[in-house]
Amino acid sequence: MAGQLEVSQKLALLERMLVVRRFEENLVELWQAEAFRAHYHLYIGQEATAAAIIEVLRPDDKLASTHRNHGHVLARGADPAAAFAEILGRESGLNRGRAGTLHMSDPERGFLHTSALVGGCIGLATGGAYAMKRAGQGAICVAFFGDASLEEGVSFEAMNIAALWSLPVLFICENNGAGAIGSKAGGFPASEIAAKDLKSIPAVLDIPTKAVDGRDVMAVLNSVSEAVVHCREKGPYFIEAVTRRWAGSSPLWPELPLGRTDITMAWEHRHVPDEHVDWIENQDPILLFVRQLMATGEANRNEILATDGAVNDRLNRARQLALDSAVPEPEGALSGIFA
Repeated sequence: MAGQLEVSQKLALLERMLVVRRFEENLVELWQAEAFRAHYHLYIGQEATAAAIIEVLRPDDKLASTHRNHGHVLARGADPAAAFAEILGRESGLNRGRAGTLHMSDPERGFLHTSALVGGCIGLATGGAYAMKRAGQGAICVAFFGDASLEEGVSFEAMNIAALWSLPVLFICENNGAGAIGSKAGGFPASEIAAKDLKSIPAVLDIPTKAVDGRDVMAVLNSVSEAVVHCREKGPYFIEAVTRRWAGSSPLWPELPLGRTDITMAWEHRHVPDEHVDWIENQDPILLFVRQLMATGEANRNEILATDGAVNDRLNRARQLALDSAVPEPEGALSGIFA
């Protein structure tokens, strides 16, 4: 699949990844400016996974996401201005300001739901896959979840049902546990599970599994292309996309330890603190992809800078549109409530 992509498609992948990165960086700045006060989780460092998976999905495929959902929703094509507005609690938000950051969703682009309950989206996606199979149109459902979700009972039960009924569901475990500082060091708790290999859990249910380097967009693309074909024709598939936890996501409140990403660091050496050298050189999926495109002659510095500049301009406009948008009217607080 990766080898068959045109240069324009690869540049579109880079643009998709940059939209997610620049959105998340803007979000940190909005929180620091007290434009919103809710807790939030960032997708920085995992952009290659969402960008690649969305590339191979059909418009009628369904998705279920988790509390770290911004990357999935934006990669699927959601309007960044509406996504910003949702988090800011504005009427023009994707869900009219009601979902905020942890439950932001875009039903028009196939999202069944986003669930902040750890493991919640796995059961929802399995139910969605059951509906897809009953419909008989060849569509699949994708579940995005973190490594800690496999500690939850619903995860095993849902995978078991998916295997027994040959449901067209793609389980995407985004394992960013490496580098997590844990609760003792003032961060979020790291996952604790007895299985040394997370793939062994679905494997015992005879679900095909594969681990992939989540930093490498082309590697993810190839693996997911095969998995999606399997899901459409045979049943469930499990992919573990492995990345290292971005340092800014380790504390309880996200931060930008190096400020906004400087795209020129893909080809120019800059002085950075020792603790961030490995991230710049070996972990950042965007910088790695830029280097790959330049090494193959598929893009040059000017093209990369132009793409990043256009994304920055677009996201800055989206941010301002959201800030200028109206808050919901108080009398609308009870609309959409069943009882």
